[in-house]
Amino acid sequence: MATILTHPIIPLTCGLLLGRQRISWPLLTLGMLCAILPDLDVISFKLGIAYESAFGHRGFSHSLLMAALVATVACAFHARLGSSRLRVWLFIAFATASHGMLDALTTGGLGVEFFWPLNEERYFFPWQFIKVSPIGVNRFLTARGWQVMQSELLSVWLPCALLLLTVKSVTYFNSSRKPS
Repeated sequence: MATILTHPIIPLTCGLLLGRQRISWPLLTLGMLCAILPDLDVISFKLGIAYESAFGHRGFSHSLLMAALVATVACAFHARLGSSRLRVWLFIAFATASHGMLDALTTGGLGVEFFWPLNEERYFFPWQFIKVSPIGVNRFLTARGWQVMQSELLSVWLPCALLLLTVKSVTYFNSSRKPS
């Protein structure tokens, strides 16, 4: 899996690119939390559920159906989130689904059950360039955990920062060149 520190970067970048007029701070915050949500499935290890089970790690909680269900529940709070139901649904579905997308780019594990319950097959993307993170704080706070963070900084954080910087710079320069 990608780390709990990296999963929120995708909705954060998207929300900042879209701007506060489209994505309110409460909606952005919820999106970042929803990007972490699928990894609550690690409790399955403590419950004795096998990793490869549909209810194990990277199973149903990482599916597109789960992203849609989380987004549907979030719609009930659209007024508090300062946005329309459609915008809440789209942003939260994207944020939650981004978790599995990042995990499918990692170098280990059993893949992601994107299409549960229709299909329990697990998938990786053809490009796997994010080092898989060890599960658990003690295992993460090791040399291997530092290698994972370096991998995520280079392959997720840096591209997101460059995209954000580029788009914001172009927007700024285009708006400052308009006649007043």
